[in-house]
Amino acid sequence: MESDTTVRRIKPFGTQRYVAQDGNGAPDRCGDNGFSGDPKRKPEVRLYLLREGVAAFLVSVFIWVLWGLVHLSLQQLVIGTPTGEFNALRARQHLEQITSVGPRPVGSQENEVLTVDYLLEQIENIRAETAAGPHQLTVDVQHPTGSFSIDFLGGFTSYYDRITNIAVRLEPKSGTQHLMLANCHFDTVANSPGASDDAVSCAVMLEVLHSLANQSTPLRHGVVFLFNGAEENILQASHGFITQHPWAKQVRAFINLEAAGVGGKEVVFQTGPENPWLVQAYVRAAKHPFASVVGQEVFQSGIIPSDTDFRIYRDFGNIPGIDLAFIENGFIYHTKYDTADRILTDSIQRAGDNILAVLKYLVTSEKLADSSEYRHGNMVFFDLLGVVVVAYPARVGTILNYMVATATFLYLAKKASLPGNGGGRYVRDLACATGVALLSWFVTLLSVVIVALLVTLLGRSMFWYSHFYASICLYGAAATGKMILIHTLAKNLYYGGIRLVELGDLYFDVSLLLWCCGLVWLTQQGLCSAYVPMLMVAFPLATRLLLTKEFKHSGASVKYSVLYLLGLGLPYVHFMFLIWVVFEIFTPIMGRSGTEIPPEVVLASLVTMTTIFLSSFFLHFIYLVRSTKWILAGLGSVFMVMFLLVSCGLFFPYSSSLDSPRPKRVFLQHTTRTFHNLQGQVERRDSGLWINSFDFTAIQHITPHIPEINDSVRTRCREDRPFCGYPWFLPVKFLSKKNWYLPASEVSPRSPLEFKLLSKEETSWGTVKMTFSAKGPSHMSLYLMPHRGASLSTWSLGDGTPLFDLSGEYFVFYSHGLDAPTWTFWFEIQPPRDPDPSGPEGMISLAISSHYFFGEDRRTAQLEEILHRFPPWAFPSSWVSTYDMYRY
Repeated sequence: MESDTTVRRIKPFGTQRYVAQDGNGAPDRCGDNGFSGDPKRKPEVRLYLLREGVAAFLVSVFIWVLWGLVHLSLQQLVIGTPTGEFNALRARQHLEQITSVGPRPVGSQENEVLTVDYLLEQIENIRAETAAGPHQLTVDVQHPTGSFSIDFLGGFTSYYDRITNIAVRLEPKSGTQHLMLANCHFDTVANSPGASDDAVSCAVMLEVLHSLANQSTPLRHGVVFLFNGAEENILQASHGFITQHPWAKQVRAFINLEAAGVGGKEVVFQTGPENPWLVQAYVRAAKHPFASVVGQEVFQSGIIPSDTDFRIYRDFGNIPGIDLAFIENGFIYHTKYDTADRILTDSIQRAGDNILAVLKYLVTSEKLADSSEYRHGNMVFFDLLGVVVVAYPARVGTILNYMVATATFLYLAKKASLPGNGGGRYVRDLACATGVALLSWFVTLLSVVIVALLVTLLGRSMFWYSHFYASICLYGAAATGKMILIHTLAKNLYYGGIRLVELGDLYFDVSLLLWCCGLVWLTQQGLCSAYVPMLMVAFPLATRLLLTKEFKHSGASVKYSVLYLLGLGLPYVHFMFLIWVVFEIFTPIMGRSGTEIPPEVVLASLVTMTTIFLSSFFLHFIYLVRSTKWILAGLGSVFMVMFLLVSCGLFFPYSSSLDSPRPKRVFLQHTTRTFHNLQGQVERRDSGLWINSFDFTAIQHITPHIPEINDSVRTRCREDRPFCGYPWFLPVKFLSKKNWYLPASEVSPRSPLEFKLLSKEETSWGTVKMTFSAKGPSHMSLYLMPHRGASLSTWSLGDGTPLFDLSGEYFVFYSHGLDAPTWTFWFEIQPPRDPDPSGPEGMISLAISSHYFFGEDRRTAQLEEILHRFPPWAFPSSWVSTYDMYRY
């Protein structure tokens, strides 16, 4: 029967059973799914099934409208008319001035002199302008020296010497005992002007300082504006301030301004620890709210390979705070494209409005004076399209979650207790359908991952890097098609002649059950992100209950379908916003996540999981349409066409477009390596261009442009040498195991590294204490590799306890500002009882590398020559280095 309306005659006698009977009275496999009978019902009820085209149209329009709302909200940077308290144009002038000097690595004149002088000049202008007002402004330029260990990037130790902090204290002239801290950093990585990371934040802070200093009403508490000059050196300057500066003891809370992208909206992605009053302050004060507790829990899980000064203030200062960051367009984060012109004035305006409003609220709050009283508890918080922030205590969230879960189980229990569902028939049918749904998830994910592996084997990995929607067409079409196919087969082959309307009803219950299980599990884990499945259960359940009568009498009519989709609107639009955040963060990260993580599998899995989650409450539509053949044909055609286009290499991963660049990141060091034996003699010395690609495609697309960079010069890790015998700037060798070493001439820095063993003595407790000195450029890396049986017991760094990395070696990151003295350090090593005859001689292998990021020593003629040969879509970050290894 091909009509779009099915007519079923319901006999007016007795109670219709849930389980259908065959001609011999035997029950059908998964039941009839019929409604309980009613002797008073009309003898004929018209139950509609949707046309295939209508169903596809409604769902497609629903998805595209919500996706459009998400993008519209993201483009709406400023809501309403600015009050004029924050002057974005003046802040932009600061931004342009700071970035005009170019990259600002620690130790360079650009960072330590030019930028510092500009900031001090502007701060002095503000002090002079507001001298007659009710506030006093104190400036302190700090040059701290210190050391600490951190478990970031597998674990390493950091040492800094005479780096720069500019601390500005704004308070009433009568003084104050309690301070709020606002933090930004003005230093950059070596090859980026750092407009978004983090000059724009410093520009915003200058203007916020100007606005607060000009307030006619005295502030209740004070504010310290910290312009820190060494964040890119793995959070050194913030450590120097919070552990050494005398003002740090009065700081009660902080706001940290950061970036993981360029421009757009700044999002609150970390708060606390605990101290829910900080989230409440943001909710009440922020003019343009943008926040998510999901982002906080994802970031703090360690999935994202990044960290901010938030960690330092939290772990070493034991103070709570709010972490904000720009996250859009991470493709050009830490590249030459991070320029001031890419940051819209409205982005500056909204950030300034928010920071100013939140700071004003906090410095007039009673809670800042005694924040410990309000410390305990976490907050669930999220915004709805940037219009309003919803926030409530986590304990309230727990109660709410369990109430929704209880309501769901009561709903399912009531259906199971209907007269026609006796003997557990409904429960068995629900379990059967749940198994089908879970099987469809597994088969879909496996199928799409196989497609991703095929794309990788064809050498087309990362085709989506500059063509994101191509991945949706390929992997999304594959996932959607597979899901629909599995359920279509189940409908036609497994469920036989059971009424489709009732199957649709059953699969709604399946989706509700699965989301409810996720809700209960996340709540039991104590995760605030459980609010997401709570929304995905509460709204569909309420919608279903409201539409029960409509569905019973009309089936899957167009009216029912439209009302059903409207009921899903709010949770789905928020869920799609979270999907946008996931892809906005993780897609660019794949371009800098190293050579070992297969990005196709990651992205294909993300697209598939997105499809599974989004399709959950659309599952029953598959059972409410007469046929799915044209939908499957369309999805199959899209998949096949896209697969052919991808296989042919039509989608190139990278782009040099000025409007939307997608650069490939390559790191080059022109280095000279020297290896000394146990007697201190040079046993080997070589020089070359050491090349690292920080994405999965390695040098696949580089070799056609520079033929000598090929797999014949690929390196192999020497396990008997610290960090494989190469000058790693950071301990990330586990991320990028594929690198290349092209022979080149020797480098001769004008300020060469001076490294000496000052003393070596045996202690009375059986260890050997060795003291060294090192004097070199502003950035150096120290690698320690105890030989088998030997172990480091203590050293002069960090808290005195050596912290090893993932491979069992020790990495020390060193940097200094201007006029730093010679670095002296020592360690004690326990000699091996039984030396390994097959291993290297001695107790320990020590290596030190020097990195020349600026000045005349940064470049060589050979390095310049090869840099000019890179294609325009590549971003080669380059410098000169040396590597010296010793055995003791």
